Amino acid sequence: MSATKKRQQGKNSGSVPSGLFSWLQNVRWASWFLLFVILCFAFLRFRLRDVPLERDEGEYAYSGQLMLQGIPPYLLAYNMKLPGTYAAYALIMAIFGQTSAGIHTGLLLLNAATTLLIFALARKLFGAFSAAFAGMTYALLSASPSVLGMAGHATHFVVFAAVAGILILLSAIESHRLALFFCSGSCLGLAFLMKQPGIVFSAFSIAYLIYSEWERLVDWRFLLVRASVLCAGIAWPFALTCLLLFRAGVFKNFWFWTFSYARTYATDLSRAEGFHEFRATVADLLRLNTAIWIIAACGLIALFWYRRARSSAVFVTGLLVFSFAGVSAGLYFRSHYFILLLPAMSLLCGLSVSTVQEFLANRGLRFSQVIPPAVFAVAFAISLFQQRSFLFAPDPAAACRRIYSANPFLEAQQIGEYLKANSPPSARVAIFGSEPEIYFYAVRRSATGYIYTYGLMEDQKYADRMQREMIDEVTRSQPQFLVFVDDELSWLWQPGGSRETFFAWMQMYINTQYVKAAQVEIEGSPGHLIEDSARIYVFRRSGK
Repeated sequence: MSATKKRQQGKNSGSVPSGLFSWLQNVRWASWFLLFVILCFAFLRFRLRDVPLERDEGEYAYSGQLMLQGIPPYLLAYNMKLPGTYAAYALIMAIFGQTSAGIHTGLLLLNAATTLLIFALARKLFGAFSAAFAGMTYALLSASPSVLGMAGHATHFVVFAAVAGILILLSAIESHRLALFFCSGSCLGLAFLMKQPGIVFSAFSIAYLIYSEWERLVDWRFLLVRASVLCAGIAWPFALTCLLLFRAGVFKNFWFWTFSYARTYATDLSRAEGFHEFRATVADLLRLNTAIWIIAACGLIALFWYRRARSSAVFVTGLLVFSFAGVSAGLYFRSHYFILLLPAMSLLCGLSVSTVQEFLANRGLRFSQVIPPAVFAVAFAISLFQQRSFLFAPDPAAACRRIYSANPFLEAQQIGEYLKANSPPSARVAIFGSEPEIYFYAVRRSATGYIYTYGLMEDQKYADRMQREMIDEVTRSQPQFLVFVDDELSWLWQPGGSRETFFAWMQMYINTQYVKAAQVEIEGSPGHLIEDSARIYVFRRSGK
């Protein structure tokens, strides 16, 4: 019997409650309630749409801005991420404008669409009742400050493309249509193009296809054809990207940053350091959404305990395991990496509520049937209450301070506006620090491709080369303005080695070639490297 048929039988098994509680199983009710939740979170996101960009958003926005000007990625801005999110930002900004509000409006719509895809996926697996709670869970968790959910991280784009690809894959397995396998692969290929860890969803889909065909006991030739079409769909977005970057003359830079340096970065932490990162991040995740995560854990138990859910155990546990592999990339366990895990957790939450509700219904405990949805509602409300200082902050600036504390994102916006107002559009700017959002706000091109200085400070084999290249690019460009971000969080500076030499050169170059034009105090008392407090300094080239 096929895995799909098993899921359908499981989804329809058991008696359906009637009378007072039959409305709980109504598809229309589930859809409308989910729509209400989506609109509520859309309102919260829209209200905070002017929150200043953080570093990753600044990188994506600046690179997208350059693409809209006809400049390819990896020419004026180097980083180890694949260019899919840059292109997505360019598309969003082309529609909604080159502002933080425009970017966050695009993210709002992307998040709403992803929530609907989660609903559709859960409905296909477990029915509309489970799907409603799965969608509500994703809407809540994906907005949580525990995963930096209001920021437009690449993981949001990965999840959107991956869930779309997996949903299409299930339809392809049912219908045997090769066109659907190709479409599924294309979506999964885009997920990888958004960020390297997105490849785990391609791996999951290939593994699940093999499992499904194994269940069918079909001819291996048919499996080979379907798997080949799926893999072709996965491969073509990346192949086309490589071709376009080669024609643009930036393929060498692209390959170094996204594979050579990325490989070094991903293997930098030891297992002990990774485990420490994991414990710290998970503690923050559980602190704000404890009750929701407990409900998801109950869903994992239900996968193996309840007959209706057991038919989808391989799919959900497989998705969970592969998603966690994506979160674990490099053992860094950044909070926003856990967005990759949210689709699986949302499915488990929906399953948990529906299985307990159906278990009680099948035993004639009529009034007890309302308990699971009520418990979920209480858990949902508790999570909102715990996150109220951010989600219901009085204004975007307050929200930024409450989630990013000593990071200079508000001050970076001020510096960008200053540069935009006090320099010609053709002016070049170099930033000593890791605040690429300043380039975006200023709408000025960088004098160096090193829009982050983190790589220069790391104990890795390319650090000396990177320092020399940044020095060479800055001195050759002779930028009209230099910005020095004296915030330890913008450097993660460590004493010793060539780092000392780089800092000595930087201070000498500034003191001999530039004069101070402006400075902004950084609130929150972060650590700093020179003088007596954290600041962002703007220097104008002497004689300009």
